[in-house]
Amino acid sequence: MRQFHQQYEEWVGLPTDQAPRTIIPMMQPTAPVGDSHLFCMWDGATKGGSHSAGWMVLFDPARALLLTKGVQFSHLDDPVMVELLVLREAIIWCMEQGLSKVRFEGDAKVIIDKIIQANTRDSRLGAFLEEISHYFRTQTGFSVFCRSGEQ
Repeated sequence: MRQFHQQYEEWVGLPTDQAPRTIIPMMQPTAPVGDSHLFCMWDGATKGGSHSAGWMVLFDPARALLLTKGVQFSHLDDPVMVELLVLREAIIWCMEQGLSKVRFEGDAKVIIDKIIQANTRDSRLGAFLEEISHYFRTQTGFSVFCRSGEQ
């Protein structure tokens, strides 16, 4: 927990114009064995109408922390769009790590329901929803799960 809080403080202290980066991993992620999968928890937030950010945390099947990554977006104040973009970043990040069995867990029920129902007909979110739905259709080991259903 101490290392997680230290990494969080590092991320919070990043200048707003710095490109997103992965915090130094505690251990290298390895492909899950058999039917087990990794867990990627993700969340996004907006602040003051001009800054928004997201956080992704990758856990092994026993829920031990493997990697964390933060992303920032400038001039984006739509919380639903931020959540969607953070999920997109999390999927791409996991694919770049060579991972094929990942369960993405977040609290953005509106987005998760649209992905599960393959409902990409949304003028505001449509292109991103379609891209993310495509990842879940083609990456058969990827799944999405709503943690709380509050949004």
